[in-house]
Amino acid sequence: MTHPNSSFDPKAFRRALGLFATGVTIVTTRAADGTPVGITANSFNSVSLQPPMVLWSLAKNARSLASFSECGYWNVHILSNEQEALSNRFARAGEDKFAGMALDQSANGVALIPDCTARFQCRNAFQYEGGDHIIFVGEVIEYDASQRPPLLYVTGNYALAARKAAPISTETQADPGAAVYSENLLGYLLGRAHYQFLDKLRRPLAERGLTEADFFVLSVLIVSQPLTIEQIAAHVAYTGIDIGAVALQPLLTRGLLEPDAQNPQALRLSPAGSDAILHVLAAAKAVEADLIDRIGEMEAASLRNLLKQAISATDPGLPKLWQAAKE
Repeated sequence: MTHPNSSFDPKAFRRALGLFATGVTIVTTRAADGTPVGITANSFNSVSLQPPMVLWSLAKNARSLASFSECGYWNVHILSNEQEALSNRFARAGEDKFAGMALDQSANGVALIPDCTARFQCRNAFQYEGGDHIIFVGEVIEYDASQRPPLLYVTGNYALAARKAAPISTETQADPGAAVYSENLLGYLLGRAHYQFLDKLRRPLAERGLTEADFFVLSVLIVSQPLTIEQIAAHVAYTGIDIGAVALQPLLTRGLLEPDAQNPQALRLSPAGSDAILHVLAAAKAVEADLIDRIGEMEAASLRNLLKQAISATDPGLPKLWQAAKE
């Protein structure tokens, strides 16, 4: 382990500090002429519960330092995981950061940004020297919080928060093979989660007389249509199901699919097909809502993020379904 000394590398020191995950905030105040001022900061922390006090720090060379020092009030906004673009906007200099932004009314007359995870409206209580920063301590006069998952920052990148999961099984595995095949095997976790989720859709699928393959086909076409048989097969190649003219014929026979009027070689959903897939997707959304209610919005956001990363890392080059829908 290395020991601190007077000649340590400031960049390396900053990287080491970056290993500590923090929330991301926007702190706002008003300038002497009344215009709103705001900056992105991750130095926010609590100080006291009685009285309620918080702190954050600002570099001495920051252009907004005078505004924060001279105004008697400032607001701290803990950003949600949907506000990454807002964090980037307030981290930049030389632009009107509040342009086009609808603000909420505040108790202290300072800009109050909506849709955050939490917000603290503060009176500027104390200011302290802190090396190359000024530490601001404020008394909280109003606050509010939501269920939105917070945005995090660690190792120079944005991140999402999630509670650590408990083991699926608490029984000790004595089998020597447990080290090879355990509940931490990603294939097992992804597969079990998939099939347990899909199991709750089997009844609405059966009510509509649809197989899993039918569901995959109809769900692709509800996003992007018309598509040729080859295009449909390419979009659902990840399922391992061989989609071809023979597999699609029952859907055509039942009137759930129909040839496209402009391109007879392509297929689209019929009104009956649209009705069938919308009912199943509504059931899927209900299953998803129940899952989110059980694990929480924060975990759901992290789960989506990790699944997207896993899909990107293992993608063999499948066509982009939603990108195709936008074109």
